[in-house]
Amino acid sequence: MEDDDSSGHIWREEVAKRLPLVHDAQALGRLIEHDHDPPEIAYYEAFAGPEAQALDDAQRSYAGQYLRRLRRLDERRRHARSDRED
Repeated sequence: MEDDDSSGHIWREEVAKRLPLVHDAQALGRLIEHDHDPPEIAYYEAFAGPEAQALDDAQRSYAGQYLRRLRRLDERRRHARSDRED
């Protein structure tokens, strides 16, 4: 992890923790049912679009895969260290 830039690492951690975009789209959908505010409708259309959903899914998947890889590498290092101590 030493070669990882800190801003990229922070971004991946935040992306992996966030809820899927569909939750925000659903909340905005419920909001615009009550009042048809043009900015809220524009936000809803942007959040509910298939391109935005696919991009969000891909970002969260990438971040999750990366963090799982870091955990596996850390576990291997710990395991190798414990084997040397025995």
